Amino acid sequence: MKILVAVDGSEFTKRMLAYWVAHEEWLGPEHTYTVLTVVQTVPSRAAAVLDRAALQAYYADEGEKTLHPIRAFLDQKNLNATFLSKTGASAGDVIAKTAEAEGFDLILLGSHGHGALGGLVLGSVSSHVLAKCKTPVLIVR
Repeated sequence: MKILVAVDGSEFTKRMLAYWVAHEEWLGPEHTYTVLTVVQTVPSRAAAVLDRAALQAYYADEGEKTLHPIRAFLDQKNLNATFLSKTGASAGDVIAKTAEAEGFDLILLGSHGHGALGGLVLGSVSSHVLAKCKTPVLIVR
């Protein structure tokens, strides 16, 4: 199974990772994993006055801030994954489009994240992924 693991470094990401590694059915050589984080794009007016190289470095640094501890955690668990950082205005859109475009069989994500305006039952990103994506989604609370 090809699994997309969407992360933002929040407490709910940590819970989701703990769930993932504690359940044997999601582990094993028959599965491949891609860990994805989405960095919020800088508003276009601000981006227009920034040097392109500096902006790309900012996006790379922000993505690595989220991915670095997750990479270390998975290394401790002897899990191999591909790590991917993308930018976008809507994390839910980026996750859904990535899952569809790259043919993932499952999306694994936490129920809430760092978003400022979360839903009452599910976070706004989780809700958006459910609404926009045909790929099955496992949401961990």
